[in-house]
Amino acid sequence: MDLPVTPPVRPMLAKSVRTIPPGMHYEAKWDGFRALVHRDGDEVLIGSRTGKALTRYFPELVDAARRLLPERCVVDGEIVVPHDGRLDFDRLAERIHPADSRVRLLAERSPARFVAFDLPALGDASLMDRPLTERRAALERVLRGVRPPVHLAPATTDVDVARRWFEQYEGAGLDGVVAKPLDLRYRPDARLMYKIKHERTADVVVAGYRFHRSGPVVGSLLLGLHDAEGALQYVGVCAAFTAGRRRELVGELAPLVMDPPDGHPWAAWTDAAAHEDARLPGAPSRWSGGKDLSWVPLRPERVCEVGYDHMEGDRFRHTARFRRWRPDRTAAGCGYAQVEELVAYDLDEVLSGP
Repeated sequence: MDLPVTPPVRPMLAKSVRTIPPGMHYEAKWDGFRALVHRDGDEVLIGSRTGKALTRYFPELVDAARRLLPERCVVDGEIVVPHDGRLDFDRLAERIHPADSRVRLLAERSPARFVAFDLPALGDASLMDRPLTERRAALERVLRGVRPPVHLAPATTDVDVARRWFEQYEGAGLDGVVAKPLDLRYRPDARLMYKIKHERTADVVVAGYRFHRSGPVVGSLLLGLHDAEGALQYVGVCAAFTAGRRRELVGELAPLVMDPPDGHPWAAWTDAAAHEDARLPGAPSRWSGGKDLSWVPLRPERVCEVGYDHMEGDRFRHTARFRRWRPDRTAAGCGYAQVEELVAYDLDEVLSGP
């Protein structure tokens, strides 16, 4: 592969801000796999944000790149999988599978899309030192009339439109909005863009914790919410404590430790069949590999408030953020009813562009 920008390339990144800044280029924030597609004739390589190749997991996108992208180019974008009118990250994650036969079966059942939003290279020219406005104009020119599964990401310079997207597009499974300075040069692995994500709060039951990799201190708290039948379902974790706070939490939570865990609502977590009937922590997956998934069961009595961006089905999509303990709340009162219901928005309306 002989391109002016050669793989592996780490994509340019964004840092979190609370509000949408004015006077910039705005795009939706896609909830998928960030990817750079390198095409040199029939050669196609799809690189992840860490530089590792994703090519073998998305054969349908390799074929699409050969048909729909310029003959020699590097295109930055996001791989997503739509389902029932919204993005489905779980179906996307299933694609990272060691068996080629399984990958190809899923490519037929749940084909992926590639949403393009930047153009680091075209033909024999690197565009990395060109301002964003020039790269975007070139991207729009080469992808004019492009058809699925490749899409040109909708973009605007109108901050009011960006605010409307921020409110509407979440209903299609998108994360928020990305703002980019108009004169921005492409700088791999540098956080020079801005991401504005949704943040909400919920009161959750703390029903266990995992040790931190550094030693016998708390790494993350295991969180639960009660479903309509009253069963405590595992919804995710909160983490990001300081080293000192990790040590303190071991002592604070010691009176709640259940050893043995008889009677704990998630006591059956080591039984693979139990994961089919309820949401439990420690479900093995190809993502966890050989990672230690064991945890310390706690009496599910303490309640904390966490910040989260959005739910993926019945769990937190990302790691939640610990806000504070809620001694005024009872564990029995922490249910899914408090979780905000999103107004649905058709993903096809987003992918069709402005």
